[in-house]
Order: sequence, then C-alpha cells, then structure tokens
Amino acid sequence: MKVTVSRKAHFNAAHRLHNKAWSDEKNKAVYGLCNNPNYHGHNYEIIASVTGKIDEETGYVIDIKTLKDIIKLEVEDAFDHKNLNLDVPEFKNVIPTAENIVVVIHKKIKNKLKEGLDLEVTLYETPRNFVSYAGE
Repeated sequence: MKVTVSRKAHFNAAHRLHNKAWSDEKNKAVYGLCNNPNYHGHNYEIIASVTGKIDEETGYVIDIKTLKDIIKLEVEDAFDHKNLNLDVPEFKNVIPTAENIVVVIHKKIKNKLKEGLDLEVTLYETPRNFVSYAGE
C-alpha cells in the first residue's frame, strides 16, 4: 500500500528570463515583461509530495518534520529573498523559468530522501500559473 504525504511551503524571489545567446530584441519578443533588465519577483508556493509504503514500525511514509526540514534547507533557505539569476548557483547557466525552477527544486529534495520514495513537486509562480515535476 502506497500513500502520498505532502508539505506546502513558500519563498519570495526575483528573476529575469533572458537567453544570453539571443539578441535583446529576441529576448523581449519571447519573454516580454519577464525579460525586464531590472528583474521582477514572485511569491512562489511549492507542494512537495512524497509517495511510498507506510513503515510498519513508525506508521509514516516520511516524518512530515523531516520533509519540512528538507524543504527549509534546500528550498526556502536557498531561494527565499534571492535573485535567482545572481544568487543561486543552479541558475548561473540555466534560465530560471518555472519549468527549470521546479526541476532544480525536485533534484535538491530528492537527493535528501530515503531510497524507494517517489517525489512530485508542484511550483506555483502565481495562483493561476503552476508547473509540476515528478522526475524521470
């Protein structure tokens, strides 16, 4: 029997969508306002959902406090009140689109989970715009 345990969290961050290989005109045409050279910010929400078998001894799939601590360290502390383009090493050569951000978050959390647990991360960039990633 598998069960999914989820934890919601948030962080605030600025970013700029800009492809260094393109001209300024092409960046503006593709990314519009999100290409603002002075950056722009979002109040991001994430939901990290861990799926696995219930441990017979503890009754948990994962201790929710463990998941909370992983998210705090790997996401909130790493991204909150940061400029993703300038302050977060994972985006030095990666455009911080919602799609790329959710993949980075997934990798950071997945690396801290016990073997055999599945993970899906949903990232809300706005209340109506969100992406999900469950790994490959």
